[in-house]
Amino acid sequence: MTSGQERETAKAVGIWIRVSTEDQVRGESPEHHEKRARAYAEAKGWHVAEVYRLEAVSGKAVMGHPEAQRMLADVRAGVITGLVFSKLARLARNTKELLEFAELFRAAGADLVSLQEAIDTSSPAGRLFFTMIAAMAQWEREEIAERVSASVPVRAKLGKPIGGAAPFGYRWRDKKLEPDPDEAPVRALLYELFDEHRRKKTVARLLNERGYRTRNGSPFTDTTVSRLLRDSTAKGLHRANYTRTNDRTKSWELKPEAEWVLTPVVPVVPEELWERCNAVLDQQRDGRKPMARKSSYLFAGYAFCHCGGKMYVWTNSPKYVCTSCRNKIPIPDLEAVYREQLRHFLLSPDEIEAHRQAADEEIAECERLIQSAQTELRKIEAEDERLYQLYLADSLSKEDFGRRHRPLSERRAQLEDELPRLQAKIDVLRIGSASQAEAVAEARDLSGRWDDLPPEDRRQIVEAITDRIVVGTDDVEIRLLHVPFGNGADKATQSCRCGHLGDAALACSRAPKCAADYQAKVSGPLLDRIDLHVEVAAVAAADLVLPPPAEGSAEVAARVAEARAVQTARYEGRGPRTNAEADGELLDSVATPDEPGRRLLAQAAEAMRLSARGYHRVLRVARTIADLAGSDGVGRIHVAEALSYRRQAPRN
Repeated sequence: MTSGQERETAKAVGIWIRVSTEDQVRGESPEHHEKRARAYAEAKGWHVAEVYRLEAVSGKAVMGHPEAQRMLADVRAGVITGLVFSKLARLARNTKELLEFAELFRAAGADLVSLQEAIDTSSPAGRLFFTMIAAMAQWEREEIAERVSASVPVRAKLGKPIGGAAPFGYRWRDKKLEPDPDEAPVRALLYELFDEHRRKKTVARLLNERGYRTRNGSPFTDTTVSRLLRDSTAKGLHRANYTRTNDRTKSWELKPEAEWVLTPVVPVVPEELWERCNAVLDQQRDGRKPMARKSSYLFAGYAFCHCGGKMYVWTNSPKYVCTSCRNKIPIPDLEAVYREQLRHFLLSPDEIEAHRQAADEEIAECERLIQSAQTELRKIEAEDERLYQLYLADSLSKEDFGRRHRPLSERRAQLEDELPRLQAKIDVLRIGSASQAEAVAEARDLSGRWDDLPPEDRRQIVEAITDRIVVGTDDVEIRLLHVPFGNGADKATQSCRCGHLGDAALACSRAPKCAADYQAKVSGPLLDRIDLHVEVAAVAAADLVLPPPAEGSAEVAARVAEARAVQTARYEGRGPRTNAEADGELLDSVATPDEPGRRLLAQAAEAMRLSARGYHRVLRVARTIADLAGSDGVGRIHVAEALSYRRQAPRN
């Protein structure tokens, strides 16, 4: 009989090889199991028709694996009539699956052969022993899972990794969780944006527009933003061992809080900011909406009792009253305390230094964001170059190259837009810090005129620099903000149809919506032609009897006349008489800023979306500001002031 005829009459079997990662670590190689099975088949006179390999696959669930499906298809088709494996646990560790395998093989008239346990399912005794051993295999798997589960809390309490990636903004370094220098600034920016806008989708959109992405390169979504906001790791408290996976549904659920493990880590945001953002999330979840109506009382919304409750002024009451503990303080007394604290804040060298340090911290944060964006840009450029080299080597088709290059190009454009915006913000902060002497002079003037200011002006000051006022039984604590920077666009008061917006006594009931509707009727090109956008409050009759300001109209008129004389001499024989009439090359020759001013103007033109007309109008205003200051050239501080008078174009 030939070898081919012997192969046709011999029993055709398959060899099943499944070795998990842990087995490979212990030295149980797939080659070892295959050689053992082939030797057994040769001794029995069987022909090995197929080899099924499941390397580095857990035995918890193997029925759905492609190799398992191929093996079952061969059994049904009669390609093999038996399956040889080294031991029962190599086939599967799940009793249900092992019994399903046995039933499928029995229905097809095929046998299961386990070498170590000497099991052959062709006999009743073999099937009984198979069932018993399968149960023991599942018990072993559950024992291992139980031991691993018991070790998780211990490792978590020691601050060691327990599996899974580090939260966004952090990284594992020497088995310790530490802030990631590239991701941490983005994580902090996420909290700041939510604190400002209070909308998860808005935060996701802003992050994506600025070129930021999640760790796997995907755009931010409102779900991602919510998850990151809720994660307490950002405030310095890493939470571990707080979820479990349901083996049946594959979904996860929270464990009881008593089983959670909280480990202190380095925070990336202040705890106060984290708590504030999560309070907003809780409020949104519970469906509570904040009061939208503006109060006419000076400290409404800022006065809190020492017990934690808000303090209100009831109708016809002369006091702020806590609804919880009935603590109270007269309205004039609280304003007197605030005025004294304001005077101390504005004139104290310590407070001014604190103000400067806070500005420096914000500048440093912007610089960290710039560094993170630049790092991301370098990564994108490297990836883009790699794709291009693959395309040149014909390893990528034209379509594949375009599909992979397009998102990289979009992210690069977003980051390149974000970098000038951050740099412009740094310039604004530095210019504000550089004007400290002028700010102190204005502060003294403000402190002296506090009693003469109209109520709406006092309220705007309170909103700009006050964080919270805590009224105790014997003292009052006033917490002032130390960085009163920002565009303040959402607090701007413009003219409305009735002309009384901002006057609580005369404004209509639709304010401020009526003002927004009314302003929308003014065309953009018309607004673009207005050089100075300055709010001018209505003059009350009581203001007419106040003492004159420090600089009267005569002094201002003298400065204006001097500036006009300078302009007349400048344009003598050239046609124009003032800066407002200069244009083209003439304007460029007399109003081009110095290098720092030119950089600031270029960045602001992009960030504020200045038109060509708006760009040249800023130059004229900056030249005039320099003339009023007696400066020969136009510097960055003159450009910055001119830009502050522009109306920023609304964003889509």
